[in-house]
Amino acid sequence: IHLSQILKNKIRIIFQRSVVEKKTMAPSLNKTAKFSVFDRPGIVQKNASSTKAGTGRASGGRLTESSGPKIATGAKIGGEFKKEANPAFLKRREEIWEKAKAARALEASNEEEEKKEIQITLPDGNIVQGIAMQTTPLDIAKGISKKLANAACVARVKYMNNNRSEENIIAVEDEEEEDILKNDDEGTIVWDLTRPLEDDCALELLDFNSKEGKTTFWHSSSHLLGAVLELLYGCKLTIGPPVDGGFYYDAYMGNDASIGETEIGELSKAVTKIINNKYPFERLVVTKDELLEMFAENPFKIALISKKIPDGGRTTAYKSGPIIDLCMGPHLPDTGRVKAFHVVRASSAYWLGQADNDALQRVYGIAFPDKKELVQWKHNMAEAAKRDHRRVGANQQLFFFDALSPGSAFFEPRGARIYNTLIQFIRDQYWIREYEEVVTPNVYNFDLWHQSGHALHYKENMFCFEVEGAEFGLKPMNCPGHCLMFAKTLRSYRDLPLRYADFGVLHRNELSGALSGLTRVRRFQQDDAHIFCRDDQVEFEVTSTLDFMKYVYDTFGMSYKLELSTRPKKALGDISLWNKAETALARAMDTFAGKGGWRVNPGDGAFYGPKIDIKVTDALGRVHQCATIQLDFQLPIRFGLKYKAVTDDESTEDNTDNNSQDINSLGPNFKRPIIIHRAMLGSVERMMAVLTEHWGGKWPFWISPRQCIVIPVVGHAHDEYGESIRTKIRAARIFCDCDTSGNTLPKKVRTAQLAQYNFILVVGDEEKSQGTVSVRNRSNIVEGTIPIDDFIAKCKSLIESKALYEGLNPPAPASSV
Repeated sequence: IHLSQILKNKIRIIFQRSVVEKKTMAPSLNKTAKFSVFDRPGIVQKNASSTKAGTGRASGGRLTESSGPKIATGAKIGGEFKKEANPAFLKRREEIWEKAKAARALEASNEEEEKKEIQITLPDGNIVQGIAMQTTPLDIAKGISKKLANAACVARVKYMNNNRSEENIIAVEDEEEEDILKNDDEGTIVWDLTRPLEDDCALELLDFNSKEGKTTFWHSSSHLLGAVLELLYGCKLTIGPPVDGGFYYDAYMGNDASIGETEIGELSKAVTKIINNKYPFERLVVTKDELLEMFAENPFKIALISKKIPDGGRTTAYKSGPIIDLCMGPHLPDTGRVKAFHVVRASSAYWLGQADNDALQRVYGIAFPDKKELVQWKHNMAEAAKRDHRRVGANQQLFFFDALSPGSAFFEPRGARIYNTLIQFIRDQYWIREYEEVVTPNVYNFDLWHQSGHALHYKENMFCFEVEGAEFGLKPMNCPGHCLMFAKTLRSYRDLPLRYADFGVLHRNELSGALSGLTRVRRFQQDDAHIFCRDDQVEFEVTSTLDFMKYVYDTFGMSYKLELSTRPKKALGDISLWNKAETALARAMDTFAGKGGWRVNPGDGAFYGPKIDIKVTDALGRVHQCATIQLDFQLPIRFGLKYKAVTDDESTEDNTDNNSQDINSLGPNFKRPIIIHRAMLGSVERMMAVLTEHWGGKWPFWISPRQCIVIPVVGHAHDEYGESIRTKIRAARIFCDCDTSGNTLPKKVRTAQLAQYNFILVVGDEEKSQGTVSVRNRSNIVEGTIPIDDFIAKCKSLIESKALYEGLNPPAPASSV
């Protein structure tokens, strides 16, 4: 039977191919890089062979912000490595730097113009006079106050015209350097404090507490780390970006060498010397040829320079003491601004993140402008280590991972209790807020992903496989499937909004080196929903979604901040539609948070629509982005979604064929819906990790996997009563265990407290005779002896109210003096 089926499949495939060769009306067969897939009307498979080298990105390429040519992978380029202090290339590189510096000075002298007065507008509206190509933001800061000048890290500049001197500088950044500051679409530029201003401009000075200031500070600090890696060991540096919570530098040290505790101590001491010397960060425009000579001993920098900079092109480099590095900046004025520096740890990495490339040492660091902040950071890190969800998850038997399914968590019974409670928490709100829950397939033909656009930009992150000669993939998101559901039926404006919610299982093919506990997995579920609405409904739907988000994070006891991310440079769609949508979002945020209760993040929207970024803060002050609200104008176009709009004569029948093969044809009296992508938790797995660390494993009663435990007093005479209490509590849908071990009463109580049972119920002769339980909580506070029915009623109240406090009763209000 098995052989017969194989033969049938082969005959069917041969027949299909013969039909294609005869050019009949059947679906055509295209060859892709890996599989054969079928076209169908309105959905054309990209032909991998049609992409010319150097002209674009082939299907399956990782979506990055870099537009330059890709660097070749799959080959070892590091070569031999000999560990040596103060390597000879440092002196040679500095000599080439000085020659390039002299060349730029000569060019500048030949182009010298008359001094031009410029007007510099400050945030308070005051105007300061300056000289073009001479006055710096630091000069302006010093003129205001010494304290401001010392605190400033970087400037934000908006020029009144575009006649700047360096418009053709090439930005050289590797695909992994995604956190380097980028200029926005409104003409605002992040600018070195020591770099002369060029024309009339608006100027804002930013300190460490701003996003741009912190990023600049950590970016400069990464250069100091790179400096000592070269100075002490002769490492070949690759990239060193700032990231959330600090920075790192990747360095090549051959295949066997590594950074250990001894080296970490040496690196920290060496950085201190550079800091004390207060070396200035010098910016220099350099040619491609100068850079190739400057970094001749470093094959990784050569790869970046060769591929990213066209012949005859120029970019920038920075020098600070012993280090000269390829970099777009901006940077601090000098190394002395760094008052506290700490090398955190080292790990292994790969060049360009590819396992078949050279192995690198990734050294992490943290730095601050005040030593007190480093002390606080170390305290927070120690507390975070105690709360680490991987540690708590193992101790509380919540989940584990196995090498046979990397990146996919096994949730044990108690972990599944939390997981399912989170889903039910959201599901209950879906009923109240009138969402419709749907179930969609896990596997789709790749035609769907070509239609949605994910095949071109996201294929590398998908699990793909062949079925009968066609390419299929596990879904990494739900939105395309929901578009198919919307398109199935002819819709009217009266049908909108449609709120589809889906807890479907998603899979994303994350790199093995990026997997990290529950925060970065390959298999997960989202509280995913898509709202299909009219443009006049956007404001109400967004306001309602923000209210939903507030309820969720208030319940968790977490604060949040809102940012409106607006149209990026590569935005698709009509600008007037973008403007209208951004205005609706702004009004919704004003209604929800009040004017001034949110900030604009210019140019950071998705290419398909503006979005609201919701950043929540946990008990340790760490910021997480879990919830999201995004508008989408493009998927409705790609899937030909439409609804019948209101007309003057609503009784008139419309004979438009909704199944037309021309998906871009709207037909008379039809409009496109707008899709609102939204999630409150985001990934359930990631939210479980965040909440584990937020609460430190001390789960509030309503979500706790260990709500109660009954402890009969020593001797087994009361075990039967204890079990009967457990059964009664469990019948009320409350998690309850019973400890009938032979341990002493104090040991039983202590074990229950360490296991984080919310309530410990001790029963003996007295409790048995009166039908009561003696209650204490996990903080060892005695709640008293309570009839079992009253205890169950109080527990139900805690679940219903989603209370966060310890104990059966709310704490007494603080007395006012």
